[in-house]
Amino acid sequence: MAKFSPNLPCPCGSGNKYKKCCSLYHKGMRPKNALVLMKSRYSAFATNHSAYIIKTTHPDNSDYTDDIKGWRDSIEIFTAQTSFFSLEILEFIDGNREAFVTFRAKLSSGDLIEKSRFLKESGVWLYVDGSIDSYLD
Repeated sequence: MAKFSPNLPCPCGSGNKYKKCCSLYHKGMRPKNALVLMKSRYSAFATNHSAYIIKTTHPDNSDYTDDIKGWRDSIEIFTAQTSFFSLEILEFIDGNREAFVTFRAKLSSGDLIEKSRFLKESGVWLYVDGSIDSYLD
């Protein structure tokens, strides 16, 4: 895994350096809402932090498995084969226990537009699933 420089702009698009932005969540800080979690998960894919993706995935997600090594390997293969160009938030519907974030991610494989669903469990936001609105080349 290639190391992502902490002084580069954060992949989430905040304009802040990675070390002052999503890196804080990747190192253990809890996102305050589903929007912050979604952006930090995008950054985790872009910086190949598979452990964070696994940690922030709800057990009801179809990718969730007890085979952590296999899951980590599949995430790392995906991130190695994909370039992450930009993230645009299209809509954020906040809630106390359930929230939705619709986003456009520009990837080397095309533009992905997804409405992601998040649940708050024991005070922690987790990614449950998403419906892909379009995947454009």
